[in-house]
Amino acid sequence: MSPDENDEFEDDLDDELEDEPSEPVVTIEINGLSLYTHHGVSAAEREVGQRLVLDLRLEVGDCDATITDRVEDTIDYGEVCQVVALVAQQRSYRTLERLCTAIADRLLDQYDAETVWVKASKPEPPIPLPVDDVSVEVFRESDG
Repeated sequence: MSPDENDEFEDDLDDELEDEPSEPVVTIEINGLSLYTHHGVSAAEREVGQRLVLDLRLEVGDCDATITDRVEDTIDYGEVCQVVALVAQQRSYRTLERLCTAIADRLLDQYDAETVWVKASKPEPPIPLPVDDVSVEVFRESDG
């Protein structure tokens, strides 16, 4: 096969691959999960508690639910909310960084997600200046 014929063959192969539909990539997002928790640097924050707002993103990749339409073939976002509430309320952390990491690690351990992103916001942070909120984000990737 001459170099010109080889180039034409590769171009035809590329065209065929482009015509095939790609697998859908699934991302599950949960925004504004509001929980009353006991996290913070000060003893008062940990004792009295405060509301946190959590946003989550789980990259599932391709999943069977795009074909089967069965919740069993994807990650159930209602169940994810329950897991996050449990992690956030079962113990107290000083930093939002540690809380977000604990949540991300639990989600990666429990679900078949490629990546997990967790954002925790304090709408009423204990600081003497006016702010809308403060937040911390953690991004984790699956080892597998």
